[in-house]
Amino acid sequence: MANELDEMTGPVNKEGRDVSVIEKQIPAKVGAGSLVFEIVLWVLGIIPGLVFLFMKISARNYFRQLQQKIQANASQIDNYLEQRVQILQNVVGIVEKSIDLDKDVMKTVAAFRGGANPNEENRSQVAGQLDQAMRSINVAFEAYPDLKAHQSLADAMQQNSYLQREITAAREVYNDTVLKWNQDIFAWPTKMIVASRAGYTSRIPFTASAEVKEQARAKFF
Repeated sequence: MANELDEMTGPVNKEGRDVSVIEKQIPAKVGAGSLVFEIVLWVLGIIPGLVFLFMKISARNYFRQLQQKIQANASQIDNYLEQRVQILQNVVGIVEKSIDLDKDVMKTVAAFRGGANPNEENRSQVAGQLDQAMRSINVAFEAYPDLKAHQSLADAMQQNSYLQREITAAREVYNDTVLKWNQDIFAWPTKMIVASRAGYTSRIPFTASAEVKEQARAKFF
């Protein structure tokens, strides 16, 4: 029997293919067959029925714990974002004394001074605004040699680079946990039945903005 996927013979899309995360939550649903399955277990005897009942209780507890883990992963991303806000404010305080900084950067920093408060709805937006502001500062940092000699600014820029790597790592951990959730709510019979009765849906992993994707395709050198 031939290989279903043969990298030697194709077919191959020579133009390449870009991908995007679909912004859609899919509910876990079970049909009448699942109810029949549970009824049959009880008909077969009280022991099979009780065993499956305890399995469902275990699955319910598992999903509750996994939800808490997802929240903890998201909170870690938020912590790093808030640290980047503090660094951004410190950097702007140093830079604006030396050069005229872009007004949009100043507006972004002024908004963050009121509190970034990243959450499920605005987390990606806050991250994007931080990235945009830091890019503007990086341009100024490279264009003015005197700024590079400022040790406090150099330290802050280094801390920003470190935090950006930590945010990337934290997003990967978050996505791994979301993947686990999305797989498990469709694991029939026990977990899927519990997920359906609880009204659970799939979760959407972290996605990069269109602006970030476009910049990733740009020529850097």
